[in-house]
Amino acid sequence: MPQARKYVIIIPDGAADEPVEALGGRTPLQAARLPHCDQVAAEGMIGLARNVPERFLPASDVATLSLFGYDPERYYTGRAPLEAAAMGVTLGCHDWAVRCNLMTILEGRITDFTAGHITNAEAAQLMAALASELGSPRYEFYAGVSYRNLLVIRGRPNEDPFDDSTTTTPPHDVPDRPAADHLPRGTGSQELRQLMEAGSRIVAAHPVNAQRIANGQRPANAIWLWGQGQAPALPRFIDLRGLKGAIITAVDLVRGTAALAGWTRIDAPGATGYLDTDYASKGHVAIEALRDHDLVCVHIEAPDEASHEGRPDAKVEALERIDELIVGPLLNTLRKHYPRHRLLISPDHSTLLRTRAHDRAPVPWAMSGEGISGSGLTYDEFAARSPGCPMIDQGYRLMDRFLEST
Repeated sequence: MPQARKYVIIIPDGAADEPVEALGGRTPLQAARLPHCDQVAAEGMIGLARNVPERFLPASDVATLSLFGYDPERYYTGRAPLEAAAMGVTLGCHDWAVRCNLMTILEGRITDFTAGHITNAEAAQLMAALASELGSPRYEFYAGVSYRNLLVIRGRPNEDPFDDSTTTTPPHDVPDRPAADHLPRGTGSQELRQLMEAGSRIVAAHPVNAQRIANGQRPANAIWLWGQGQAPALPRFIDLRGLKGAIITAVDLVRGTAALAGWTRIDAPGATGYLDTDYASKGHVAIEALRDHDLVCVHIEAPDEASHEGRPDAKVEALERIDELIVGPLLNTLRKHYPRHRLLISPDHSTLLRTRAHDRAPVPWAMSGEGISGSGLTYDEFAARSPGCPMIDQGYRLMDRFLEST
């Protein structure tokens, strides 16, 4: 029997950017040394994809659905339900999931949406305090990873707490802005604001924060509720595509999307969802996963985090480590052991160092492998705009191109 084709997707989260003065007027993708990404682009094809439809905020929830081949217009219901799926929290038909950030607000400004990248153990204590003092049959608090946590509001028939008028703001998109300008609005906003006010008092007074302040760390002195939504219904990827998928990521949002798609979740030792993640571990685990999966996806959050912190040097370093320790080993393994293969590199969305926020600009992708002829180009935003490079306006259709038969 001929060997089945293997597929690898590598997602350097938020890697796409614009020219940066500190990088000599180059984008981070241009400034970084990326021999393996460039090899994929040169020997394969490169183009642009719009992963976030116009009516959605540019964020990983919508963009990840697109990258996995699901039309956000059809399947997106909100960010928090995807994270609930990753945490194994079941949502009933009347329930709502809401993202609950632990964060730092100083002098009324959104100072740090990660609360100094608070540890899992510290976050668990604060979430336990919220559950103890605010928890009820209606409100359930769940500890996630670091600052990324969850509130579930259990609903009742004929009593929807939110509707299309309800708007909440991702705190990572408004760094250093006045918090009061970005509080929830619309139906149900008063309930969310009251919870935020009460919850912020609870965490600010907790001994965990007294110790963090004593250690010179930023306190998790506030909670921020956003990303509300109800449970989505995604058809399984294997039923749609006939392929068994696996995901390697430290981010619950991506885990949850993959879980709803029916992919295997594989945890890589040392994966943190931050700049200090163990890149080599992710590459190794992905190589092992190829043995019994048709498609393996590796997601790396580090470039996005570097942009949110406004650190060009850290973003370039993260991209170079992804190239060296993930793209390179996977590319070599595919060529040596799986002659029938395809590899796709694509960010989910752009994250700009200038604004420290997400952007809806189309992102550059590159794919190589069986049946794909060479472009001779490098992997960066400007090369992807070269004449003849395809532009995919509906990002979810990139998966069709990636998987298409030759």
